[in-house]
Amino acid sequence: MNPIFKNILAVIIGLFVGSVVNMFILLLSNSIIPAPNGADVTTVEGLKATIHLFEPKHFIFPFLAHAIGTFAGAAATVLIASTHKTKLALIIGCFFLLGGIVNTFTLPSPLWFTVVDLVFAYLPMAYLAIKLFAGKKS
Repeated sequence: MNPIFKNILAVIIGLFVGSVVNMFILLLSNSIIPAPNGADVTTVEGLKATIHLFEPKHFIFPFLAHAIGTFAGAAATVLIASTHKTKLALIIGCFFLLGGIVNTFTLPSPLWFTVVDLVFAYLPMAYLAIKLFAGKKS
């Protein structure tokens, strides 16, 4: 397969895999740590109106979804790409970081969560995927 085509496909698949993993974890989260009583987590407006009810434990799964989703997407990209594995995995990390930044402006969250999420969930997880799966030459 043409290396350029394979690399483009690797990024597309990485974005898809990361997004699916992210959504799966978010959907699973409410069954493990239920939302606070009276919180509407079905709409953005509902979240905005009831975010003050959330405790730190309610932010565990959103962080895990962002971190593990980014890791899975970057890992898939590294495993599929022909060349430039490091650069392509970092593109995945940057894409999800951009999504995290947009999310910060869309949904209110405590400052501590915003900092932890943006600093530790995206680029470090892409870097970890690179270190674990890219091998010596990337």
